[in-house]
Amino acid sequence: MAKQQPPAAWRPARTSRSTAARVLAGLLLAGALAYSTWPAEMFLPTGLSPRTAYVSELAAEDQPYGTFFRTVDLLAGLLVLAGAVWASTARRTRAGRLPAVGWAGLALFGAATAADSRLPLSCAATADPGCLARERAGDVPWTHTAHAVSSSLAVAGALVGMVLLTVAARRRAASWPALARTGPFLVVLELVATGWTLTSIAAFEAGLGTWGLGIGQRLQVLAIAVWLVVLAWSAAAEARRE
Repeated sequence: MAKQQPPAAWRPARTSRSTAARVLAGLLLAGALAYSTWPAEMFLPTGLSPRTAYVSELAAEDQPYGTFFRTVDLLAGLLVLAGAVWASTARRTRAGRLPAVGWAGLALFGAATAADSRLPLSCAATADPGCLARERAGDVPWTHTAHAVSSSLAVAGALVGMVLLTVAARRRAASWPALARTGPFLVVLELVATGWTLTSIAAFEAGLGTWGLGIGQRLQVLAIAVWLVVLAWSAAAEARRE
């Protein structure tokens, strides 16, 4: 006797998987673009040096374009968070433990980035000696410490997501070939840039100069943004195949 097929309503539809992948691609791409607005500093009179200043100092409360940069950071975080939650939900039946933890890391990155925008620095210590003196004396708002924590969580979440989702893509290269090919390079670049940034921060806090702090951190956020674009492209390619 032939085995009966379950009703169509009980079977996962290709169109629904395709739609889920398109939604994921859109959220990630929008998040990556919002996270990549810091190069606008090249066209705005911020008064901060891209070579020495933290990227987050662009969004400091005393900066002329702080509101703009805080707003796009909030959008970037919420969009990536929404994408990660959507992926965790829509892909639950096909996801293994590795990608599940990777999406959780990306969700942490999004949430911490959004929190970053709500916990701005009050001033730019790399450009303002008075701000630096107040920071070293502990005479700055509590948001400086909270911002450092949320920024660290954002980078940690990004690294977890980048590493684990890239490894998952490498294991199933036929599913997300773009991420399988490009992901490892971007992960290495992110690790190098993070090491550079941490070393520069230690040097700055020790009074030894910035050691190209701004360049290292901009390379760090650039690697994350490009990786998100590749991830979005991979999701869009998957939607086209469905």
